[in-house]
Amino acid sequence: MAIFPNKQTQLCMSLAARPGNFGTRFHNFLYRALELDYFYKAFTTTDLTAAIGGIRALGIRGCAVSMPFKEACIPLVDELDASAAAIASINTIVNDAGYLKAYNTDYLAIRQLIERHALSPEMRLAVRGSGGMAKAVASAFKDAGFAHGTVIARNAEAGPALADRCGYAWVAEEAGLEADLLVNVTPIGMTGGAEAGALAFSERAIEQASVVFDVVALPPRTPLVLAAQAIGKRVITGQEVVALQALEQFVLYTGVRPTSEQVAEAVAFAAAG
Repeated sequence: MAIFPNKQTQLCMSLAARPGNFGTRFHNFLYRALELDYFYKAFTTTDLTAAIGGIRALGIRGCAVSMPFKEACIPLVDELDASAAAIASINTIVNDAGYLKAYNTDYLAIRQLIERHALSPEMRLAVRGSGGMAKAVASAFKDAGFAHGTVIARNAEAGPALADRCGYAWVAEEAGLEADLLVNVTPIGMTGGAEAGALAFSERAIEQASVVFDVVALPPRTPLVLAAQAIGKRVITGQEVVALQALEQFVLYTGVRPTSEQVAEAVAFAAAG
C-alpha cells in the first residue's frame, strides 16, 4: 500500500553546506518499502540557529547534520548522547516533543568499517582533517586500538587538539609522511567544492600506502579513490560511510531496523540518483 504525505506525516531532514541526494533517496526508499508515514528532504542554511529552532518549533522528527555544522549545532540542542559527547561532534538530531537529543552515527559507521575491512591496528594511520567528522574518524580508530597515528591539519588549534585527544602526532602538511592507511576527512575532492579535482594526499603517499579511505561521498569515486584504484590499492569509500551512518539515523528516527536486503536495495537506489 502506497503512503502519500498528509498532515500526519513525520518530516525528517538534513542540513549540509552542499546537500546531496544520497540520504534523501536512501531514507525515502525505505519509508516506502516499509510503508512508514515519513518524508525526508535535504536543506542548507545560512542561519543555523533559526534552522535548529525550526526543527524544534515545527515538530520535525529528525535531522542529519553534515559539514560544516557538526560542532556549531552543539549549543543548540538539549542533550548529547554518549556517542556525540565523547568527541564533541554531532551528526544526528532526534526531536521528541520539542526536546532535541544529538547523536554521532559517523563514529559508529567508522567502527563498523574498520571491522568489516579487517584493518589492522598495527597499521600506521594518517588522518587528514580536524573538523567534526575528523573527530569521529580519529576517535573511532583510536578506540579500535590504532596507536600509531598522525593528524594532518593546517588549523594550528584544532589539529593539535585532535591529535592530543587521540594520542597521535600532528603535522600541518603531509611533507614526506609515511603511512599504511590514508584517511581523507576534508572537502578536498568533493563535488562543487573549490578543490573538487584535487588529491587529498600526494601521489607518493598513495603509492606507499596499502589502504586508502576517502570519507567524501560525493562523487562516489573521488580523485583520491580513482588514483588509489588505478595502482591497485585497497579503497574504502565515503558512500560506505554514508550508508552505515544513514541506517543508524533511520533507526533512531523510526524505531524500525530494516533487513540487510532492504538496506542493500536502498543503497543501490540512492547511489543511482
